[in-house]
Amino acid sequence: MHVVLLALDGNLPSGLVGLADVFWLAGKAGESQPKARRWPLCEVIVASPDGRAVTDGRGRRLAVDAALKDIPRADAVLIPGLMPASDGLPPQNAQTAKAAAWLRQQHAHGAYICSSCAGVFVVGEAGLLNGRRCTTTWWLHDELKHRFPKADPAWGSALIEDGRVVTAGGPLSWIDLALHTIRVLAGPEAARTAADFAVVDTAPLAQSVYVPPSHMQAHDPFLLAAEKAVRSHRGDAGLTPSALAAQLSTSERTLHRRLKNLGLESPKGFIARVQLETARTLLETSRTAVKAVAQHCGWRDEGSFRRAFVRHTGMTPTAYRAWIGRRGGMDG
Repeated sequence: MHVVLLALDGNLPSGLVGLADVFWLAGKAGESQPKARRWPLCEVIVASPDGRAVTDGRGRRLAVDAALKDIPRADAVLIPGLMPASDGLPPQNAQTAKAAAWLRQQHAHGAYICSSCAGVFVVGEAGLLNGRRCTTTWWLHDELKHRFPKADPAWGSALIEDGRVVTAGGPLSWIDLALHTIRVLAGPEAARTAADFAVVDTAPLAQSVYVPPSHMQAHDPFLLAAEKAVRSHRGDAGLTPSALAAQLSTSERTLHRRLKNLGLESPKGFIARVQLETARTLLETSRTAVKAVAQHCGWRDEGSFRRAFVRHTGMTPTAYRAWIGRRGGMDG
């Protein structure tokens, strides 16, 4: 089996080199097994769009094995995170555009396309996030929605697979990607043994700080504060626009104006949308009962939550959880 690690200028060096290490450990772990239990080995190829060495995010040159055009077929392609461009956002340039065209071809041929953190944006450029549930580092969530409006991003998820497109956004999430790919290509036993060799957990980690905090400068702090306030709201009373405005130390009128200036809905609609997005993530990533999900996300009445969820997704919470499970979208 052929696994391609996509090397781009600005790659986080730990991701690119670390991915190669995990697959190497998986191979060594396989060799130590009895012959009847050995899993298929993965040939790992580090490739750049033009076959030339790339400059990582810390300014060092990294050699590659091949150009993308020299790899007609791959079983899986993994894209580690990227350092931000000069505007503080994931880069868009001729190099990523060339990689995106090749990724489309590989996915059409049956390959798994896997990415983490800002590397998810390269997959977005390929059009492979359209209509798919996906995730990225939490502070890039809004930029992902803005840049790829046809995507269906989940805030705070660790790892999601949807239609052979795998995205991750947690700390050291390239480890999650590597183990998930090994699990898919070589089986769960191979992934567990590779994790033991690497001394890591097989379950994707919860999201936390991974990409440098300077990325936060690319986002509207008011919007981030508003979303955080909605997600963290607890209490018997539902969160109202006036209560949200008070938490943000502003007036309800100013809250409405600022959301409108950002191209968003009314405060009431904003609160409901963020709560429902949070509910979707909980249904995808946990076995929490629907009633508990409703209460966690701000609904006192489970029936009202179910009706709102159906309006938002077109299906009940229970049906949505089953649907996500069939699509391979549950974390882990």
